[in-house]
Amino acid sequence: MQRILKERDRLLRRTVRYSGLGSCVFAAVCVLLPGAVSILTLAATLALLAITAIAHYFIGERGTPLWSAICLVSGNFAILLLGIDPGESGMIGVDRDPSIAAVAAISVIGAGALGALALMATVSLPRLLLLGLGFLVTCASVMISTAPRAFPDSTPLQLTIAAWIAIGAAGWWIAQSVPRVMQRIASIGRAHHAERLASEAEAQRRQDARLLHDTVLATLTLLAHSGVGVSAAALRHQAADDARLLRQLRLGGVPTPQRSGAYTLEPVAESALGNTLESVKQRFGRMGLDVKWHGSGQVLLPSDVLDAFLGALGECLENVRRHAQVTEADVTITDDEHTLRAMITDAGVGFNLGDVDPARLGFAESVVGRLREVGGNARLFSSPGAGTTVVLEVPKNDEVFGHEQLRSDGAR
Repeated sequence: MQRILKERDRLLRRTVRYSGLGSCVFAAVCVLLPGAVSILTLAATLALLAITAIAHYFIGERGTPLWSAICLVSGNFAILLLGIDPGESGMIGVDRDPSIAAVAAISVIGAGALGALALMATVSLPRLLLLGLGFLVTCASVMISTAPRAFPDSTPLQLTIAAWIAIGAAGWWIAQSVPRVMQRIASIGRAHHAERLASEAEAQRRQDARLLHDTVLATLTLLAHSGVGVSAAALRHQAADDARLLRQLRLGGVPTPQRSGAYTLEPVAESALGNTLESVKQRFGRMGLDVKWHGSGQVLLPSDVLDAFLGALGECLENVRRHAQVTEADVTITDDEHTLRAMITDAGVGFNLGDVDPARLGFAESVVGRLREVGGNARLFSSPGAGTTVVLEVPKNDEVFGHEQLRSDGAR
């Protein structure tokens, strides 16, 4: 907030500088008109206007009250000098009216060169007091210099008063608006931060649900069905992996999904099967599901897309192993210029899509949710007695740099 307030004050000072300099130049043009003032008054007025302009320049740089005081003093002396101009005779005459050009210069100095200072009246209390006194002195100088001889209606005085009030109101509005705008920006920032935290919490919840479903719940389902169709060694191996995962989670570890569908909390050593579809085949082969591969054997994908693709594929095969009541599944890999597809087909019992509980996390999170996070999608086709087909789609990238190879040793 302090930085914004400093920028606000700097903006006000620069505005005062340019307004004051412009008014000084215009007033100098008025007194330079032929016959406007005498030679002596012209020289003295230009000198005072130069001092006023210099004061305005330094107000824009530093903004100290000293330069505002110098500006007020020199400007009011210039107004008074123009009001008592001795004329061509060189004698000060009380019955002689100031020229129109001199009165115009008085109005410009009072309303413009000095009135611009009112823009900074709300910056600080000392400056407010100084400019309040300057306003009264300026009004008195203009009134003495122009009324009642030439302008009985006191037009220059009215212009001066109106300019000071209008400029002061503008400065007050700017001074009050900046903190309000900053409060609005801060409020928007807090709302954005809260929304980001909520999104991160939701993403974490989804990841936790996916982790739970893919590991512990899968093992518990096997145990609930007494490990039907799975060897005791495979069941012990999966249960041991889950136990190690849970133990490290309690110690504050962050789970990282492996491409084979398992999770790890430790750095993974280099593995010949780490980037292959064959690792997924071997995983399900140990649990009694024979996976047959068809189609493309080598495809380049970004690492995050490859992770999501293999994770979703593993979940689909897990659903086949658990629910289809078959020991075989076919996986067909195809790709075109922009998309990689995998079609997982089984000849199992099938099911009615309308009977699936939408609250179940298996397909919605571990397959569809996982793929949508990388721009992919999944489609499901099934009917009772006719088996099930799932089509997985993920985007490819034409650039090869940073990609990893998806390879199926069985797709020859």
